[in-house]
Amino acid sequence: MKHVQDITICYEISKALNENFDLRKSLYRVLDILSTQGEFERGTITILNPMTDEIRIEVAHGLTRTAMEKGKYKVGEGVTGKVIQTGKPFAVPKISDEPLFLNKTASRRSGKNEHEYSFICVPIKRGDQVIGALSVDRVYDVSYSLNAGVELLCVLAAMLAQHVKNLEKIRLEKEKLHDENKRLRNELESKFRINNIVGNSNKMREVFQMVAQVSKSNATVLVRGESGTGKELVASSIHYNSNRAKQPFIKVNCAALPVSLIESELFGHEKGAFTGAVQQKKGKFELAHNGTLFLDEIGAIDHNVQVRLLRVLQEREFERVGGTKTIKCDVRIITATNKNLERAVEDESFRGDLYYRLNVFPIYLPPLRERKTDILLLADHFLEKYARENGKDIKRFSTPAINMLMSYHWPGNVRELENCIERAILLCEEGVIHSYHLPPTIQTGSDTDTLPSGSLEDAVAKLEAEMIIDALKNTRGNVCSSANMLKTTVRKFSYKMNRYGIDYKTYR
Repeated sequence: MKHVQDITICYEISKALNENFDLRKSLYRVLDILSTQGEFERGTITILNPMTDEIRIEVAHGLTRTAMEKGKYKVGEGVTGKVIQTGKPFAVPKISDEPLFLNKTASRRSGKNEHEYSFICVPIKRGDQVIGALSVDRVYDVSYSLNAGVELLCVLAAMLAQHVKNLEKIRLEKEKLHDENKRLRNELESKFRINNIVGNSNKMREVFQMVAQVSKSNATVLVRGESGTGKELVASSIHYNSNRAKQPFIKVNCAALPVSLIESELFGHEKGAFTGAVQQKKGKFELAHNGTLFLDEIGAIDHNVQVRLLRVLQEREFERVGGTKTIKCDVRIITATNKNLERAVEDESFRGDLYYRLNVFPIYLPPLRERKTDILLLADHFLEKYARENGKDIKRFSTPAINMLMSYHWPGNVRELENCIERAILLCEEGVIHSYHLPPTIQTGSDTDTLPSGSLEDAVAKLEAEMIIDALKNTRGNVCSSANMLKTTVRKFSYKMNRYGIDYKTYR
C-alpha cells in the first residue's frame, strides 16, 4: 500500500513540474503535494549560492516569510549544511535529540503539549554537483520507516534538480542584471554631474549656477545656444542631478523625425491608426513617465504637433494617435534649440503660447568664441580622453598648436574642437601635438593668422623661435640645458634668443 502511495506522489509531482511554466509555482505545488499526500507537515527547498557559499530557503510549505528569511546556512552548518557539504541524505528520528538540528526558522516549538518531529533532508544534485537540498518535517511516529522516506525524497530530488538549477540560474542572471544596471546608473550620474561639464569662464559659471538651481525642481527648462555648444549635456546634467535621476531619461531629436512620424513618436499610436501601424506603440511621453523627456531642436516641430504638445504641458494628459483613451503622464520637459524662437513667434511659424510655456527657465549656452579661456581646458580634456582611448602617450600641445587653437573662431563650437583633437591624436606619433597635426581648416584659414609670412627665411626663423621656446619651457629657462637639448652651443643658442627677442627669465 505504501509503495502505491509513493508512486501516486511521484506521478502527481511529475505533472506539477510540467504543467506550469513558472518554476517557483511548480516547486510550491510539489511541496503542497508532499504535505497533503505524503503526510509531511513542513517542506523546504534550499539552494546553494556558489558565489557566496550561502544556503537559503527558496520555497517552503508551512513556513512564514519571516521564518524563511531566517533560514540561512553556511556549507557544513546544521543538518542542511551538512547534507549539501557531503552530498549524502540525513534523517533525524527526533529533532530534540539531534544537536546538528539548529531550528533557525523557529517553526518547531518545544513543550509538554507539543509534537515531537522527525526530519529528513536529501541533496539535490545536477550530475555530481550539489545545488541544493529538499527537506521535510513529519510528526514523530515510531512505526514510520525513515529509510523509506529518504528513498522517496531522493527520487523526488532527482526530479526537481533541473527546475532548481534553472531557478538558481535565473536568480543569478537577475542579480547580475541588477548590478549592471546599478553600475551603469552610477556611471551616468557621475558622467553628468555639473562639475563634469568642462569650463571655468565666467559665462560657464553662470550656467553651472543655473543648472544647480533648477535641477531639484520640476520646472520646464529651455536650453538655448548654437549647435555644438553642449545643450544635450546640460539637459542630462539637470536630469541626473534631479529627484527623477533614477527614472527614465528619454531623448528625442525633433529635427531628425519626419513631420508625419513625430506625432506618433511622441504620443504613440493604436493598431490600425494609419497604414503600417500593425501594432500598438507607446510614445516617448509614456516611456518617460515619472522621468524626464528631452526634446532637442524643438523649433523644428510641425504646427499641428505644437498644439498637442501645448495640451500635454498644460493638462499632463494626451491620447495616442488613433486612440480615444486619455493617458495621464507625469513628465518633466527639457527642450533645446539653436533657433531664434522669438523671431519664429513673430512670423507665426512657432506658437506664442507654446513658447511662453516652454520658456519657464531659459539657460543660454555661450558659443566657444565667447569663452576663449575654456578652449585650452577643453582641448586638454579631449587630449586625455582620446589618447587613452587610442592607447597613445601624448602629453601636451606645442606652443604653435596652442596659438592656432586660441586664434580660431570655432563656428562648430565644442563639437568641432572635440573632432579636431581626436583627429590630431590619430595623426600624432610622438608625445606632442604640433600645428601640422591640426586640420587644414585651422591651419590655412585667413582669419586665424597662422600661415607663415611666405619667405623661406621667415619660415626658418619662426621654426627656430618655436624650438627655442619649447626647449626653455622644458628646462624652466635653463639656457645651458636648452642648448644641449637642441644639440647646439650656448653661444649660438644665446645669439638666436637675442635675435628673436626671447628672454629665458620668462620661462623660469
